[in-house]
Amino acid sequence: MNDVRRTYFVLLGLRWFSTGLIVPAFALLPLDRGLTVAQMGAAFAMQGLVTLALELPTGGLADTWGRKPVLVLSGCVCLIALWVLLFARSPLAFGAAAALMGVYRALDSGPLDSWFVDEAHRHDIDADITKGLAGGGSVIGLAIGAGALTAGGLIAWQPLSGVEALAVPIVASIVAQSLAVVSFFVLMKEERRPVHSGLASSLRDVPKAVLEGIGLLRASRALKSLIAISALWGFGMVAFETIMPIRLAELLDDRSLAGVVMGPVAATGWIAFAAGSALVPAIARRLGILRTASALRIAQGLGVMTMGLVAGPIGLVFAYFVAYAIHGAAGPLHSSLLHARVTSAHRSTVVSLSSLAAQPGGSIGLIVLGAIATEMSTAASLFCGAAVLALAAPLYFTGTRERAGAAPGRTDL
Repeated sequence: MNDVRRTYFVLLGLRWFSTGLIVPAFALLPLDRGLTVAQMGAAFAMQGLVTLALELPTGGLADTWGRKPVLVLSGCVCLIALWVLLFARSPLAFGAAAALMGVYRALDSGPLDSWFVDEAHRHDIDADITKGLAGGGSVIGLAIGAGALTAGGLIAWQPLSGVEALAVPIVASIVAQSLAVVSFFVLMKEERRPVHSGLASSLRDVPKAVLEGIGLLRASRALKSLIAISALWGFGMVAFETIMPIRLAELLDDRSLAGVVMGPVAATGWIAFAAGSALVPAIARRLGILRTASALRIAQGLGVMTMGLVAGPIGLVFAYFVAYAIHGAAGPLHSSLLHARVTSAHRSTVVSLSSLAAQPGGSIGLIVLGAIATEMSTAASLFCGAAVLALAAPLYFTGTRERAGAAPGRTDL
């Protein structure tokens, strides 16, 4: 069990370090290359729309073909997306990069967590998956924080001649993602036997896996609520992930300086994310997982609202740290509730349903919040995102009397 957890943490760290490298510049690079906030939002919305189309089929693919081959494939698609992003200069090119990122996210969402849960239960039928998932959340936060801090230093240093400062982290992310792909191939040992060993035969069984996963959703009010929460969460995340750096650039009146500042700020934010993930299991044991999860939704909404209320960069950054600590705490609880409702046969498919809801939620958020920021103000955009986050709080109590799924080691609801 300890070996499984260590491998899970290492693979998570390598995968998310690459993402952390592009965090400080992701929203600023398109603006620096001439796009408006609304154009950027529309271009990046392609990610969620593509993921919407592919999320369920790729989840079914992970259940039929295997977690490992799907993760290796996802990493290769991410590399292509990063190369397109590096050279993008127009809304169409940024939209193409976002669409490829959508393919990547659809393939990537679920298989690694599903692998960990399955392997943990294989070693110990009563394994505490909440503790492992929370530890994974801490690893994700630290990895993204380290990547963001590195990116901020690279933007300030500008080591590559002929490459603008905000594009240097994209080059570094390409290198890091290449290492992650190799690590998935070498380190991941999948004891769970896939339904099929070949891609072609696996693809033929995907529709059946998808339909069975949708059947589980139809039969459970609790699962429906968890999926709805994911959609609202996806919308609200746009506020503190995409609108916040733009708000910071406004307050500093310098996009390049904002890119440099966002390096250490994002790094610290993801350290706060890691701390939230580490602390939440103890809090949930005292208050109950449902009450804790619901309270965190309200608290996160208040944190994002504060981002819009403050008039200076220091207050904005502090509120950002609070929002990210809550973000890190909420994830493991939501995942535990989701995994408690399914078995191994449909685990990746149901996790993909959750991610499927979050991606179009994020796409709608990019379009709506981007338009509000352009036509009104970034503060108004943050207020809207905060309200949507808080709306998810009561949904955790829907279907609480249902019997949890037959998955071993289920979470105590």
